[in-house]
Amino acid sequence: MTIIYKIFRPDEYADFISAGRTRGAPVDLADGYIHFSTGEQVEETAAKHFNGEGDLKLLGLDADTLGSDLIWEPSRGGALFPHLYRELVAGDVLFARDLRLKNGKHDFKGLLS
Repeated sequence: MTIIYKIFRPDEYADFISAGRTRGAPVDLADGYIHFSTGEQVEETAAKHFNGEGDLKLLGLDADTLGSDLIWEPSRGGALFPHLYRELVAGDVLFARDLRLKNGKHDFKGLLS
């Protein structure tokens, strides 16, 4: 199993839970796919795109179950990032965990599986 991660702001997560599906955050809508990160990438993603934001949700998904709609493409520094070219549905999510700030930084302790 290859776990990949998606970070949502509170309103984005609430909309996802309410609808049971999403095309992602505004950046995902603009780019035409849903951005994910690996366990090695997610802390940098949080620092770069969610700096200082609290009350976030960290979703974990099994990349192996997303099929051909998940494409690994080069991004930051040429690293391959997982991008989902379809809606994310509630059934795709293995877990959702609170991602909180601790001393101004996101605290991933015990969150990554």
